[in-house]
Amino acid sequence: MQIALFTALPPNIQDELQQLAERYGDPLVHTAQLTTGKKFDPLSKKDRYGEVCMVVRRKNGRLLTMTKTHYPKHAYRLLTGGINHGEGILDALLRETYEETGLEVHVKRFLTAITYTLQQNPEEPVFYTFAFLLDEVAGTLGAIDPHERVEDYREIEPAELLPMAEHLEHLDANFTQELLGHWNEWGKFRAVVHRKVYEALQTEKP
Repeated sequence: MQIALFTALPPNIQDELQQLAERYGDPLVHTAQLTTGKKFDPLSKKDRYGEVCMVVRRKNGRLLTMTKTHYPKHAYRLLTGGINHGEGILDALLRETYEETGLEVHVKRFLTAITYTLQQNPEEPVFYTFAFLLDEVAGTLGAIDPHERVEDYREIEPAELLPMAEHLEHLDANFTQELLGHWNEWGKFRAVVHRKVYEALQTEKP
């Protein structure tokens, strides 16, 4: 794993990333420069430095996506959840998966590790996403934590990740108090992980 891109993180987090790569495979490493110069939710949250992306593969082979009550219409996406300060990445992954889906899962692969920078300072990471492929094992689908505000789930084929990213990239430029930002900027940020997950899944063995 190209750990040099994560040297802004504390040594214990770098160590866990290396351990996860050794256990679940080297992820695709990517730096995304966002076109905005301002932070918005979740980049602006103080309780996290990054997030896990839960690529839940259901027993039928399709991937789980969701939308929330405050999202623009048809804005479905892969599930993500914040990594609390002092919390391990793997711990956050399993916790967030259960809170948002109620499912028991098996961690299959470390798919992609992404750093994000802002336009005015492209050398300084402001947020991180670590995406993992998770195979459903048991449970009944449904959000356990009502604060997640999950409105609906949708199962998609891996190939649908690209049109989903395209849709997110072209959301209307409306300001929303929920994000303290604009939906189009949020959508472009969210589209990145969908494209990288799609790329990583092209090497997935049946």
